[in-house]
Amino acid sequence: MATSIPDPLLRLRQSIAADEAPITTSSPDPTSDPTENLAVATHLQFSNPHLSYLLETPTRFVSSDKPVDLRSIWFAWQKKDVAIPDYIASAQALNEELTNKDGASRVQNLVFVERLDLITWLEGASEESEYIKGLGSGASATRSAQVASGAAGGVSAIPSGAAGARGGRTVDPRLQEIYNGERRMGDRNSVLRGIKPTVSPLPNLLSWFGYLMQEHQDFSHVRKIAETFLSRSRPSKSLTTAPNPSLVSLPGKPPINSGKPSSHRRPDPIILLSPSASSLLRLSNIKSFLSDGLYTPPTTSNHANILHLTRLLPSIDPHRPLRFILVDTPEQFKPDYWNRVVAVFTTGQTWQFKGYKWQDPRELFKEALGVYVGWRAEDLPPSVRGWGRGVLSVGVEKWNPAVQGAGARWRDREVVEGIWGRVEEWMRRKGWGKEGLGR
Repeated sequence: MATSIPDPLLRLRQSIAADEAPITTSSPDPTSDPTENLAVATHLQFSNPHLSYLLETPTRFVSSDKPVDLRSIWFAWQKKDVAIPDYIASAQALNEELTNKDGASRVQNLVFVERLDLITWLEGASEESEYIKGLGSGASATRSAQVASGAAGGVSAIPSGAAGARGGRTVDPRLQEIYNGERRMGDRNSVLRGIKPTVSPLPNLLSWFGYLMQEHQDFSHVRKIAETFLSRSRPSKSLTTAPNPSLVSLPGKPPINSGKPSSHRRPDPIILLSPSASSLLRLSNIKSFLSDGLYTPPTTSNHANILHLTRLLPSIDPHRPLRFILVDTPEQFKPDYWNRVVAVFTTGQTWQFKGYKWQDPRELFKEALGVYVGWRAEDLPPSVRGWGRGVLSVGVEKWNPAVQGAGARWRDREVVEGIWGRVEEWMRRKGWGKEGLGR
């Protein structure tokens, strides 16, 4: 019987959680010397238990509708703490080495949201990812299992004794009679008929839906059927307008799908920071300020240019904290990301908005809450005063190296709570709900 090969993406996440980082080698032999050069390495070696995967193994992580190989996944994890320009430069340098070596292998450069999503999932901070396919679904998982097991492009699979006895030999008639009586064993895909509907949509659908999801299958059709039942109990905004006769569902039939794919993951709101060197809040100190309520001066050392933090906003979702993404540049934004921008921290310098969708500050602060943080008792910049009520202006006590710590900066917490209160109010007025914007 063929041995089930663990999924390489899941195995990598487990090794990171156990603090047992894998090593890269230039051969499948686990005793060979490790190498940190991904242009030379060919295998990723895991211990406890020992497993070896080709770096060309495709994974369940999908970018641009194509599976990303294990080399690109491991490279992104190694560069998780570097800035985007350094990550891109390192990927280009590695690709040049790979081209000089064989001309075929390449490391894929992930955009910042895909990279953030992958790192969050590998760290265990998130249990789901919109870029990772379910186990056992899609051709990439099948191909990954084949490569990892040696059936395609790896170490050759060892045939079983029975299979070797049948190939190219004259089988004894009595033995052939025994073979004819064998019962073929199926896997989960063959027993459950893949992703075909297993039963008709019944009212008690949700009672067995949880049981089916225990199997690692792609039950996307079940989700679609369940959505038709759940959507009937939700008030629809379209009911306030004149209904389209072609979209009215007949009794006993599910409503017609509008064609838009339904996402089951709540989108993360985005907070933009100022990249100005004169800003009191940078990526190096914004997390301690917004999470811990303590201001510290920004540092000039290298730091990640993508952060995320969680905050419970009771009027939006009283049970689940929202995860916010913090960046200081929109250069990697896709068009729909601008709908998720909820706040923009500014120093009053208009050059900050040159790459924005709304470059006029008055128009920008109609679409997102503006936040200006300066020193207490100092005058506001004239530009900030001219932008009106769309910008929240707050002040913190000047930093005194002789007096530090939370006890001496207790007013910082008041300022932070005031900022979060305005952010929550703005998101509620814009239509943010438990499932995201407009939901």
